Amino acid sequence: MIEQATLLTYVAIVAGFAVMPGPATLLTMARASTSGPRVGIATAVGIAGGDLTHTLMAVVGISAVIAASATLFTMLKLLGAAYLVLLGIRALFSRPAETEPAAPIRLTAGAAMRQAMLAEVLNPKTAMFFLAFMPQFVDPAGGSPALQLTILGVLFVAIGLCATIGAALMAGWIGSVLRRSSRVARWQRRIVGSVYCGLGIRLALAER
Repeated sequence: MIEQATLLTYVAIVAGFAVMPGPATLLTMARASTSGPRVGIATAVGIAGGDLTHTLMAVVGISAVIAASATLFTMLKLLGAAYLVLLGIRALFSRPAETEPAAPIRLTAGAAMRQAMLAEVLNPKTAMFFLAFMPQFVDPAGGSPALQLTILGVLFVAIGLCATIGAALMAGWIGSVLRRSSRVARWQRRIVGSVYCGLGIRLALAER
């Protein structure tokens, strides 16, 4: 098994990553601010599901195949980028009901979770991060490397999920305050749509 000192070091590093506003946090806050904390939490759960998928991919070796293949990497990143840009365009051109000019964007928690999970799975940078980062904490003398990678991945997901849920709750509250003004709400949607498009373009330009 993984030594306690190594495990504590890993948790401390991952916790540091979790509190920094990365793409996962931005996606969660964008959803929560426009559709409410429930949808934001569902987005966080979807991202966690995507990260669990990347953990499995790292354990069985799929991430290594993606890292080694320029074609697969490019295909995945372009699919992920296109999906994010599509979500951004939808947010930019969404229109609230006329009787509720500052109503939240109508999106179910289930749809938000599926969208977030798909966006995370289609991000090859996440796959490469898992492949490059987690094996550094695997002890060759500590038993099954696959089991150790699984433990590290689950810890990463759990810590990240706690951080993104906190961000969702905060952004959901701020969004509910901002939506009291229809003018602010319109700008809010534009900003959120721009965030999605920006993340998509950033992913499209990413290199291995």
